Amino acid sequence: MNWDEVKGNWKQLQGSVKAQWGELTDDEVAQAEGNRDKLVGKIQEKYGIAKDEAEKQVDDFAAKH
Repeated sequence: MNWDEVKGNWKQLQGSVKAQWGELTDDEVAQAEGNRDKLVGKIQEKYGIAKDEAEKQVDDFAAKH
């Protein structure tokens, strides 16, 4: 699934996002609004990882869904 499809299906995918990144709160997931950069930023903050690693995780997530 490309990121436009992820964004279009964001409401349905929020549960999967929470399952993948359990430390993110419901509010943080909702605030991302399907925006890839916002989600990457939230993952970076919460998990203390580098931007390139967060981007890789998000891209892997999108490829699976």
